[in-house]
Amino acid sequence: MAHHSAKPAYEELTRRMNRFPTGATPSDLLYEILARIFTEEEARLVAQLPLAPFKVAAAARAWKVSPAEAERTLDRLAAKGLVVDTGLNGQRVYFMPPPMAGFFELTLMRVPPDGSQKALAELFYRYVNVEGDFMRELYEPGGTQLGRTLVHEPALAADDALHVLDYELASAIIEEADQRAVGVCFCRHKMHHLEKACDAPLELCMAFDTAADYLLRNDLARPLDAREGIELLQEAYEHDLVQYAENVRVRPNFICNCCSCCCDTMTAARRFAILRPVHTTRFLPVVDEQRCNGCGACSAVCPVDAMLLLSASPGNGNGLQARRASAAVDEERCLGCAVCTRACARGALSLTLREERVITPLDSAHRTVLMAIERGKLQNLVFAEHARAGHRALAAILGVVLKLPPVKQVMASEQMKSHYLEALIERRRYW
Repeated sequence: MAHHSAKPAYEELTRRMNRFPTGATPSDLLYEILARIFTEEEARLVAQLPLAPFKVAAAARAWKVSPAEAERTLDRLAAKGLVVDTGLNGQRVYFMPPPMAGFFELTLMRVPPDGSQKALAELFYRYVNVEGDFMRELYEPGGTQLGRTLVHEPALAADDALHVLDYELASAIIEEADQRAVGVCFCRHKMHHLEKACDAPLELCMAFDTAADYLLRNDLARPLDAREGIELLQEAYEHDLVQYAENVRVRPNFICNCCSCCCDTMTAARRFAILRPVHTTRFLPVVDEQRCNGCGACSAVCPVDAMLLLSASPGNGNGLQARRASAAVDEERCLGCAVCTRACARGALSLTLREERVITPLDSAHRTVLMAIERGKLQNLVFAEHARAGHRALAAILGVVLKLPPVKQVMASEQMKSHYLEALIERRRYW
């Protein structure tokens, strides 16, 4: 729990972040991180920005300055990764990224030659990996998550390929993007500063289309063509890395190539498996017990401890059959990444379809609104203009609906997810 040591600007910024579906748990560590990333004036300004994407005029009104001055300030914030600018219908729009995936990562995508980010990396590690509340609260409240796993494509048999759609394949996402970029992995860069990183390549975080455009314009990544993107994907396969993509069907903005030791997402998937912090693929590995010799190679590469090893047991005269050592799958933990299949030299692992259908949101607008409904924050998105008393009143009413008993809340949510949600998606297509 945070003490009263934060300056008002950082407390207000934290309140602003936590109106979004994914925020940041208040703590002294968080305030120390914010103070290293934002000046007090930057924190004060960003705290006043709308939740939904906005144009320069909206920032000028919020800050009570001229549009020209507002644009200069927004450009400075965008260069630091504190706001993101993109294009919408030929016009420039801005939004504040959440902490993760957002300005936490953007801060450590730069690698200054003086190593000046070491102190910040240590703070990130303590806040994200040690303190724990942030990651738990990031995943605990709802069923829709930010990212999803992509299947290890070399593991797909011909019959499996019939069941895979393009948005489920990293290679198709890379090839179909209009613009691509590759940058430094936030997680491994952080762990390098702590001298805990593995030997996986540092530059493997891929961004596409609007995200790639922003990163390239602000020198946070370098250009990537489709051919090199596929080559980097093969390099990721060779290092047994898991492909973790934005949880959308249309135009995913990123693919991270994650290791089990450095990656915050994989760590969360192990620590909070019951919360299902990562959406799975539609596949599960199946063990051929006749071929498996229990060597443990699959267990060693599994990023979320979903491959178990069953020790050999002798039979007895009372009907108990002898059992040889073999692997087994914890289906509740398994991401369906299929990295384990590469490690099996005996060909004892194959893939089967999950019984439960895996649902992926259409786009970022669809995902954001679903996350807001599940986390009780839809009112913050619907009535994003908090300066007007009328909107605050309507937000409070909707907030009451979202705090109803579970059965009534589900009924209200289902209504929003139909006619009302579709209208919201059309209005806020570029959340």
